[in-house]
Amino acid sequence: GAFMAAQYQVAYSASVVGAGVVAGGPYYCAQGSLPGTVACMAGPPPQPAQLLASAKLFAAAGHIDPLADLAKRRVYLFSGTQDNTVRTPVVDAATSFFQLAGVPAAQIAYQKQLPAGHAQITPSFGNACGATASPYINHCTWQGQGYDQAGLILKHIYGALQPKPQTTSGKLLSFDQTPYAAAGSSLAAEGYVYVPRACFAGQACKVHIALHGCQQYAGKVGDAFYAHAGYNEWADDNRIIVLYPQTTTSAANPQGCWDWFGYTGPAYAWKSGLQMRALKAMADRLVSAP
Repeated sequence: GAFMAAQYQVAYSASVVGAGVVAGGPYYCAQGSLPGTVACMAGPPPQPAQLLASAKLFAAAGHIDPLADLAKRRVYLFSGTQDNTVRTPVVDAATSFFQLAGVPAAQIAYQKQLPAGHAQITPSFGNACGATASPYINHCTWQGQGYDQAGLILKHIYGALQPKPQTTSGKLLSFDQTPYAAAGSSLAAEGYVYVPRACFAGQACKVHIALHGCQQYAGKVGDAFYAHAGYNEWADDNRIIVLYPQTTTSAANPQGCWDWFGYTGPAYAWKSGLQMRALKAMADRLVSAP
């Protein structure tokens, strides 16, 4: 999910205002190769300047948005010190990529001091902080309080937010993904979306896409990610619709990952990629909803 978040931010930088990259690497890290995923997880990853050169070629050809748009964007990155799945040098490379691509240092937040395993971090839900185990959601403490990663991501991207309510009042809904799922896209039949009450009432709302990780799709972990990763509580009083698209497994994608290495085809990292355009269409549908 983190690799896909970075990929989506770069490809759609004209419209995506920021990204949260939780244990992921730089854009086009695997360079369209399954063997390339090894260096993009265990390290050492490709040089960020080399990957940026590819991104510049893609932008010049119109495959992705102009990279100049990245100067206006905000990026949060995270690497746990106990994460042996995607190691810290890989996330370091993602940070360097965004800096080289024009994101000002003041608009980049990078936390790499928590003793966390490979997981999304919450204040209280999930496994112990250092675990790397299903559903890949851990609870950690930082500076004497629970580490609220979803809140930190949303605040970094969107600015000051209203406090979380004691109880949520929005609706967590399922929706049919099949209209967005081209053959070979490895998208599940059903996705999920959290809609705050104010958005149902017709108020203008932002749309945040929350991408699950490998082996973290709903068919594997149930509602662990879309109900408990922590985004919905922050979304409720801040008029943020949270989209939880879902992958499924296939022969080419046995772990239910988002495509950051090319299993859906050579255009996977471009706006024309099967999953990329599906995510954009889902988000556009929510933005345009009455």
